[in-house]
Amino acid sequence: MDPISLAVGAALLGAGFLAGRLGRGRPAAAPPPVTPLCGCGHTLSQHDTESNTCYAELRRDTYDKRGRWSGHSWVPCTCRQYVGPRPIDEVFVPRVLPPGD
Repeated sequence: MDPISLAVGAALLGAGFLAGRLGRGRPAAAPPPVTPLCGCGHTLSQHDTESNTCYAELRRDTYDKRGRWSGHSWVPCTCRQYVGPRPIDEVFVPRVLPPGD
C-alpha cells in the first residue's frame, strides 16, 4: 500500500473516533420505572378490580353543527381492563366452589 492511502485511512479513523467521543454528549438517563398498563394505556390502578371498568377520562374533540372544531370534552374510558388471554383452566374447568363474599 502506498503511504498516502495509509495516512488518509488513519486520518479518517481518527476523525471518526473523535466524532464518536465528542458527539455522544451526556450519558442517557435511566428509563422511568415500568408500571403495568391496560390496553387503553392507563395504569391498572385506575381500574376497578371487580367490575374491570376504567375510572380514567379521555379528552375527545368536539364539533359544532357545521362540523367546525369547538374544543375538547372529557368522556369516560370505555375499556374493560383486557391485560391478556384468560388462563386455560378458567376457560375449560368449571368453578368448584361458589364465589365467596
